[in-house]
Amino acid sequence: MPKFEVTVPHPMSAEDSREKLVSLLSKLQEHYQNQLSGLTHEWQGNTMNFSFSTFGFKIAGVLEAADQKVTVRGDLPFAAAMFKGKIEGDIRQQLEKLLK
Repeated sequence: MPKFEVTVPHPMSAEDSREKLVSLLSKLQEHYQNQLSGLTHEWQGNTMNFSFSTFGFKIAGVLEAADQKVTVRGDLPFAAAMFKGKIEGDIRQQLEKLLK
């Protein structure tokens, strides 16, 4: 199964970046509610496990909020592998905007 990974540096503590990420997650759920199904996420400290389906593709992964960086990584179905660059670019763009 293809993997994706995005790491974005930021000037905050892990706790501050986690708070911003929680806020972003709520906004994304609301904005993309018609395109996402089966969204699950669970925080354990500053690490969040997540999974969802979109356009028939199931995506699962881990988001780690650390001091001065956030990393998102996960698995993509083979059918979505051709979109890997776009997916990583969109994730990076959202995180950079949020964590500046």
